[in-house]
Amino acid sequence: MGRNGTPLRAESPAGVPAALPAQRRTLAVLVFSQVLSGAGLAAGITVGALLAEEMLGSTGLAGVPSALFTAGSALGAVAIGRICQRRGRRPGLALGYGAGALGSLGVVAAAALGSAPLLFLALLVYGAGTSTNLMARYAGADLASPARRGRAVSTVLFATTLGAVVGPTLVTATGQVAHAWGIPRLAGPFLLATLAFGAAAVVLAALLRPDPLLLARELAQESPEPGADGGAEQTAARTDRRGLVTGTTVMVLTQLVMIAIMTMAPVHMRAHGHSTQAAGLVIALHVGAMFLPSPLTGLLVDRIGRTRVAAAAALTLLGAGALAALAPPHSVPALATALVLLGLGWNFGLVSGTAMVTDALPQDRRASAQGLVDVGIALAGATGGMSSGLVVALGGYPVLALAGGVLALAVVPVLALTGRRLRATPATSATPDAAHAGLGEQGYAR
Repeated sequence: MGRNGTPLRAESPAGVPAALPAQRRTLAVLVFSQVLSGAGLAAGITVGALLAEEMLGSTGLAGVPSALFTAGSALGAVAIGRICQRRGRRPGLALGYGAGALGSLGVVAAAALGSAPLLFLALLVYGAGTSTNLMARYAGADLASPARRGRAVSTVLFATTLGAVVGPTLVTATGQVAHAWGIPRLAGPFLLATLAFGAAAVVLAALLRPDPLLLARELAQESPEPGADGGAEQTAARTDRRGLVTGTTVMVLTQLVMIAIMTMAPVHMRAHGHSTQAAGLVIALHVGAMFLPSPLTGLLVDRIGRTRVAAAAALTLLGAGALAALAPPHSVPALATALVLLGLGWNFGLVSGTAMVTDALPQDRRASAQGLVDVGIALAGATGGMSSGLVVALGGYPVLALAGGVLALAVVPVLALTGRRLRATPATSATPDAAHAGLGEQGYAR
């Protein structure tokens, strides 16, 4: 018996480990928590820049909230990664969402008091919740085989869709609630975020049992892979720095481009006479494109390879930037299409990059290293958010959008240098799900 009360290796005659029910339960709990937390994630995306512009009276500073909560997510990623490494996914993710709820409540208080310093501090704490929303994808992959990691990651991301899409459409309704309570309307979505992140924290703390990371470690110790002490996958992973750097680079660049273009979209729309509700609809479509295609993306990552999907991310982001730059400012459909492509490109990059990074890391340091990778992603987002307002103030939104699309192409030479090695790396059955997948040691990136 493992420390979580789960048999470590009670296999059926077909060779399917008893840990598979734990993987199914893990995914079910993560799906539930992600549906809840998605609404909290959407608050900062939808009205963060507008709230800052209203409180600070400057378009040039409208990117500050995005920079702050992505910087906060960097700090959160480090803390959550370390907690997960030492104590497991359950306490790390639950504490992260708890911090997100606290930060959301702080944003509401700052808006009510008209305090910019409190707003900035609260946005840093709120960022921990947003980092938890993304870091949960790693928990979905803990018990999955290399040949199914893309689909496991995509299942968790897909679950975010409902809350993340519904959240922006409730801008008006939550604003009315806030106004009735004597709070600025733009703080309304953060009221929803407080409830959403708080509920997600309770769900994970109560239901994420057995802990997927701790169980995966126990299974790895109980049944090491053939080869030199620790298994083929673990041995290869210890030397796969190239795969780690490539996956990180893909996610960092796609995050930077997406955050920069997305952050200023509501400001750009309002400057051209569109309502807050129209901006919320466009952001809802964008967020839907960030998460809704995840099942298909995960299947593509597992079937045609990490490298090809990452290359598709770069090309899709280029198309999004070009369309956003050329779209008539008065055309909501054109802007919405550009933002949908932006979300899709981000999805391609995140799922493929996450699979690369997870492939490259052994169990004994996977969680802490994943946290550090997400620090890089968060810092890239902070850079994109902070610079976006300045670029728009100096050159306009079309300049920002086109520059972001061109920057995304930097992914292609990185992939060209490392793609051959990644395609040649075999998938091994290092985790309990491999037998169930029936894929054994198939190459996963052919």
